[in-house]
Amino acid sequence: MISYQFAEHGKPLQKIVQETPKPKGTEVLMRITRAGVCHSDLHIWDGYFDLGGGKRFYVKERGCVPPFTLGHEPLGVVEALGPRAKGVKVGQKKLIYPWIGCGKCAVCKAGQDNLCVSGSRFLGVNRPGAYSTHVLVPEAKYLLDSAGIDDAFACTLACSAVTAYSAANKLPKLAKGDAVAVLGCGGLGLIAISVLRARGIANLVACDIDDAKLAAAKKLGARITVNTLDAESTKKLQGIAAALDFVGSPATAALGIAALRKGGRYVICGLYGGELVHPLPPIAQRAIGIVGSYVGSLQELKEVVALAKKGKIRRTPVETRPADAANAALEDLKAGKVLGRVVLDFESVAL
Repeated sequence: MISYQFAEHGKPLQKIVQETPKPKGTEVLMRITRAGVCHSDLHIWDGYFDLGGGKRFYVKERGCVPPFTLGHEPLGVVEALGPRAKGVKVGQKKLIYPWIGCGKCAVCKAGQDNLCVSGSRFLGVNRPGAYSTHVLVPEAKYLLDSAGIDDAFACTLACSAVTAYSAANKLPKLAKGDAVAVLGCGGLGLIAISVLRARGIANLVACDIDDAKLAAAKKLGARITVNTLDAESTKKLQGIAAALDFVGSPATAALGIAALRKGGRYVICGLYGGELVHPLPPIAQRAIGIVGSYVGSLQELKEVVALAKKGKIRRTPVETRPADAANAALEDLKAGKVLGRVVLDFESVAL
């Protein structure tokens, strides 16, 4: 198998050739064909998340120790089955749910692998990921049929779309015409526009500092766009019912929370970094909610795939690049040069 790994945090990925693993027990060996490049990959590549105030969370504490293979938006073909694997056949194309928990704790048994508290096995986070020709999946239940969906777009559903969908599930009850702001129109924010429209939410306000991304959000269904570099941006957003923050910076948090009407809700998904400093009394006085949302459950991904198959989730901009362009893709993403998503083509990698 061929993987693109970093041997040291922050250093270029290296092409590594190693023996292809053999599936054991209930495991399924997947031949990866497409792998999305997510902004979280940058944090893992750098080795830490910024907690603000000079503090950091180092990913080694989560089990990510170099050499390591990134990638948590995987699509592939079943290549081999462990002796106890059931439910799939060799040759089937499948979308891989990457947020795999321990499978034993109460949270996992309740179907919330993504919130596992005992020993998560997240692909590309603390287990070898999809920047590779092959990935081992613990059980076939984590493989979904994405037939009818373009392969490059389908792989992005495993993180960006399910993250947006799960965040939307945490919105307050909305009346017709209630405005929802989407803060950040990168890969996550753009698919959020599509997901929210698919769920019947029409009054969407797209916010970003990049006019090209705002134009893309408009094409996907945003009713209003706001460049948040505008000094009047808070005023333009005032009275929104909810804000979905796909950046997660002090600036976007301050903007989203300040613009909420009484009883509104701010949902944060983005992991850009920093800390939130906010007076406590107004949270109660305004009866606002501040909620975190982290990726999504297996059931939520199934629902996302069903919507995509019906054509209800409009395809966001996706650029497919060769697998050996992984370093350039990460650098472009870090520089803010990516519109939508970059997807790596591992199907064309010769073994």
